[in-house]
Amino acid sequence: MHSPLRTILVLFVGTSLAGAEDKKPDPKPEKVPDPVVREDIAMIAGQEIPYKVTAAKLQLKKSDGKARASVFHISYERTDVDDPSTRPVLFAFNGGPGSSSVWLHLGGLGPRLVPTSPDGTRPLPPPHRVINNPHSILDVTDLVFIDPVSTGYSRPESGAKGSEFHGVREDIESVGDFIRRWITEHRRWGSPKFLLGESYGGIRAAGLAHHLQSRFGMNLNGVVLLSSLLDFRTLRSGPGDDISNIIHLPAFTAIAHHHGKITGDRDKLVREARAYANGTYANLLFQGADLDNKARHAAAKRLSALTGISPAIWLETDLRLGSTRFRKELLRQEGKVLGRFDARVAWPATSKDSDYAAYDPSYSVAYGAFSTAMLDYLTGELGWREDHPYEILSRNVHPWNWGTENGFVNLSGRLSTAMRDNPSLRVLVQCGYTDLATPPGGIEHSVRHMFSLPAERRHAIEFAWYDAGHMFYLNEPDLAKMRLDLVRFVQSPAKAP
Repeated sequence: MHSPLRTILVLFVGTSLAGAEDKKPDPKPEKVPDPVVREDIAMIAGQEIPYKVTAAKLQLKKSDGKARASVFHISYERTDVDDPSTRPVLFAFNGGPGSSSVWLHLGGLGPRLVPTSPDGTRPLPPPHRVINNPHSILDVTDLVFIDPVSTGYSRPESGAKGSEFHGVREDIESVGDFIRRWITEHRRWGSPKFLLGESYGGIRAAGLAHHLQSRFGMNLNGVVLLSSLLDFRTLRSGPGDDISNIIHLPAFTAIAHHHGKITGDRDKLVREARAYANGTYANLLFQGADLDNKARHAAAKRLSALTGISPAIWLETDLRLGSTRFRKELLRQEGKVLGRFDARVAWPATSKDSDYAAYDPSYSVAYGAFSTAMLDYLTGELGWREDHPYEILSRNVHPWNWGTENGFVNLSGRLSTAMRDNPSLRVLVQCGYTDLATPPGGIEHSVRHMFSLPAERRHAIEFAWYDAGHMFYLNEPDLAKMRLDLVRFVQSPAKAP
């Protein structure tokens, strides 16, 4: 889940009549509040796990020692271990850009959980409060949930500009500096280190794997890309570029199967859709207006069989059906619209005469519940006090500096380099079948096109699949499976190249 509010303080420099600079002193940075520390016991996989939870702000510094920003984070450390300095630690963050880490924190990884319906397609009645999470991975690794600058309670310090943090490079460098500082201050350089990024967090994680390694000599043990992307062209291709249509097709198939619009073995159907998308369909789209009418009609019929959308709609859209139109069309006759984050969620359509989905019901499932539960947890169980609002999803990070003038952000090359230079670095890619926010075909495409990755290192990238969508961990069976996959990933030794 994804997106901040902040007033930038501008320093004015005056000049004396004598011509000498009469520079006003920099404003003092806000005093960093004392950390809040609590001890508790979690029931995880039927076992009592004692732990310490710390809510705190870590102040990033400029080279001259002045404060740049205060980064809010919540860490969980198991307390019954003999040598904490060698225990694994996993840094987790969501995406946006502009999202706090609340979704991963209280949705799947931490010892506290925001409950929804068992399948995650309906919120429970308010008020929302956290409960114990038996599927947390705190038993095998310590956890640090990071709110990037301008999200959560993280803020630029007085005298710093938000633009110093709001960009692909700027974000990677500031989060990387936080990780370096946290590792140093907690004496964890000897620990196995992991990153887990969701959605845009995959862009951040790929960049961090390279940055931490090249800038600080910090080799990671593993990177988890949860419902992530590496190349924005797979998500936002424009006219004349059909890659996003190719990538969405297998997701359309999985979603149509979930809603009973096509029948058969889902996994077999998805494999068929993937093969057709990457082969025949890609070739047909490449022909553009040169495609003959007979081939167009044959393709529309095949696409209809794979998606449950009528051939007429496929013909109307020149065989290029976008995800927003698909979300409206699949259950149009039932008067329902599908979710973008999770297309299993189908709620009443609010604009029956429109061809496009007017809202995302899967977003409505999560936002209110997580926002309320997070604030109750922070102020109640943890006792954190803050005057500023907690920015769950914020737009204050925009404009975002994408660092590309005439292209798309693509961090797959940096991940390839990190894996090449660190033969022990492993990658776990987690995909939800019904995710239309970052459809799995996108990251599959990116991995296939990591040409700079040595062939003998490809075994270090593995995929795990889940029944639900972007935040598949809201679906209880997927949450249980995610735990098993992550525990195995953290505990498995690196294979020899």
